Amino acid sequence: MNTPKIGVIGGSGIYDIEGLEGAEWVEVESPFGAPSDAILTGRLNGVEMAFLPRHGRGHVHTPSSVPYRANMDALKRLGVTDVVSLSACGSFREEMAPGDFVIIDQFIDRTSAREKSFFGPGCVGHVSMAHPTCARLGDACEAAANAVGVTVHQGGTYLAMEGPQFSTLAESRLYREAWGCDVIGMTNMPEAKLAREAELCYASVAMITDYDSWHPDHGEVDVTRILATLRGNADHARTMVSRLPALLDATRAPCPHGCDRALQFAILTAPEARDPALVAKLDAVAGRVLTI
Repeated sequence: MNTPKIGVIGGSGIYDIEGLEGAEWVEVESPFGAPSDAILTGRLNGVEMAFLPRHGRGHVHTPSSVPYRANMDALKRLGVTDVVSLSACGSFREEMAPGDFVIIDQFIDRTSAREKSFFGPGCVGHVSMAHPTCARLGDACEAAANAVGVTVHQGGTYLAMEGPQFSTLAESRLYREAWGCDVIGMTNMPEAKLAREAELCYASVAMITDYDSWHPDHGEVDVTRILATLRGNADHARTMVSRLPALLDATRAPCPHGCDRALQFAILTAPEARDPALVAKLDAVAGRVLTI
C-alpha cells in the first residue's frame, strides 16, 4: 500500500490550484535543468498535491521549450505518485465540441525537437508505451469531470505536433481522416513517455477549445475564440482537480496497470557498464531499480 500524492501539470490558462491548505511555491532542483517554474505544494481535502504550470506563470515557454524532463523529475523528487495533465486541444470530431473534456488513452507522437527519454548511452532503458496512460487515474478524472457537469468523452487518440504553429488544412484532414486521431495538441509528448519512465501513473485530460482547421463551418483556428473557451475550460478544470482527492484512496494498492513498476525489467545496460554520471542523474527517476 502507498499514499498518493497528486501532481497536476497545468496547461494554457491554468496557473494555480485554488483551496490548497498550507500552499507554498517551492523551488526544486533537477539534474535535468530547471523546471518550468516553482511548484505549488499543499494539501487538498487531506491529500498532498503538487501543481506545476507547464508553460511557467505568465506563459513563458513554447511547447518545444518546455523542460519536460526537469518537470517530471522534479515531481518525482517531491514524492508525486499520480500525474494529471491538463492541456488545451483542438478536436477532430464533431461530437467532441469546444468546452468538452476528453480522457486520452492513446497518442501519436509527431514531435521532433525534444529530449524524449531520461535514459541514454551508458544506461539504456526501454519501457512499454502500448497503453500510455493509467486507466485507474483516467477513470478518476472522468468521474471528477462528470461531477462538475462537463461533457466528458472517455478515450481518445491525441496527435502531438511540434508547433508552435497550428496545422495546415491538409495536415488536419490527414490526422482526422487517414490516421483516425481525435484531438490535437502540442505538449503531451514527451510528457507521457517520461512519466512512464519515472514510474508515475499518468492521465491526460484534453480540454477542447476549437475544431482545428478541418471543420467546414468553423474555418481556421482563431486564437481569440480559443482564449474565450480556454477561460471557461480553466474554471472547470480547477473544480475537477478539487474533486480528485475524494476519488483516490488515502492508502491504495499498487497500480493495477503496472505504471509504478514500469522499469522492473527495462534497464538493459549491465551494472558494471553503466555510466556513473548518468546513473547519478537518475536517482529519483530510476533509483528503485538501479540500486538493486
